[in-house]
Amino acid sequence: MEKNVSDILTRVRKIELKTRRLSDDLFGGAYHSSFKGRGMTFSEVRKYEYGDDVRTIDWNVTARNREPYSKVFEEERELTLMLVVDVSPSGIFSTSSQTKIEKSIEIAAILAFSALQNNDKVGLLAFSDEVELFITPKKGKSHLLRIIRQLLVLGDIKRARTPRGTNLSNAFSGISKYLKKRTIVFVLSDFIDENYERALRIVNKRHDLNAICIYDANEFSLPNLGLVPFKDLESGKTEYVDTSSAEVRKTYEKRIQEQRAYFEDTFKKIGAPVMRCELNENHVKKLLGFFKSKT
Repeated sequence: MEKNVSDILTRVRKIELKTRRLSDDLFGGAYHSSFKGRGMTFSEVRKYEYGDDVRTIDWNVTARNREPYSKVFEEERELTLMLVVDVSPSGIFSTSSQTKIEKSIEIAAILAFSALQNNDKVGLLAFSDEVELFITPKKGKSHLLRIIRQLLVLGDIKRARTPRGTNLSNAFSGISKYLKKRTIVFVLSDFIDENYERALRIVNKRHDLNAICIYDANEFSLPNLGLVPFKDLESGKTEYVDTSSAEVRKTYEKRIQEQRAYFEDTFKKIGAPVMRCELNENHVKKLLGFFKSKT
């Protein structure tokens, strides 16, 4: 038990060192400019300057000083970032050096440290076929490290786990249940699911919704390897599949393409931005491009 705890803390520290540097050097400004504050708040008055909007003139101060003064406003920057992370067993699939859940945690940490740098609150909703964990948004480094630690625990492939699936509808319903104020929401998942459009629309109307799809390119097709045992990571069942059958491979690929098309079409219909990241892609470059597209 102590070894497991020590291992988790070591991994938390490694993620902190890696992602905090990226957030400080690259993402602070990008995050800040991509997401707007909740409004403008009064800062001070100063003498009217040529080009000032006449609607900002403070007539009371102008009358007292017998020369025009303008009100100065600043953007109210305090925001809330909610990380909605898929921790279902399909996240441990990988033909790369990194699993989907590991990639998700690194990206989530970059987003969280970017929010921390801007003094924003950060929260977590982790889900599989149900909401596994909800952490109320708060500020502070210790709170953020707790979020990373919990994600590592939930995503630990060595941990004994009851078979679970992926239910995005339940995740989106959880967002609507727990978040009452407008929030920046990042959903990190492989989106291997369907029938979540209705719940998704509700979230998109109330919040600034963003999707990050983490996938392995080798998921989209079956290689011809003959009779092979396949374990369904979410149901826990193992079945022998004849991958030499062209019909079997075609059926598998069709099913995967249907789920991918549902994801693409649904997010396109509601107008929510999507970032796609394959396991072998550089997620830092992808995130910078995503932030740039939102400014």
